[in-house]
Amino acid sequence: MNIVKVFWLIIFVWNIITFATMGVDKYKATHGKWRIKERTLFLLSFLLGGIGVFCGMYIFHHKTKHISFKVLVPLAVFTNAMSIYFLYKILNINH
Repeated sequence: MNIVKVFWLIIFVWNIITFATMGVDKYKATHGKWRIKERTLFLLSFLLGGIGVFCGMYIFHHKTKHISFKVLVPLAVFTNAMSIYFLYKILNINH
């Protein structure tokens, strides 16, 4: 498997994990259990997991009324897209 395919696989798996994290936090919120900190969710989004967190927000109906999530998660998706584009270009040039 070449480096570009590994790169896309890692991005895909990471976003599945961030999506699942939103689902876990929603479950914990509805069952009165220990919660995942909002700052952790933002960190996951900005560390190339924005698409997973964004999808999780709307599929699980979680954090959709928080203005900070309405602003920062789409910003994370945008910065993720730019970062992924440049990383892909770097990887593609070298191989």
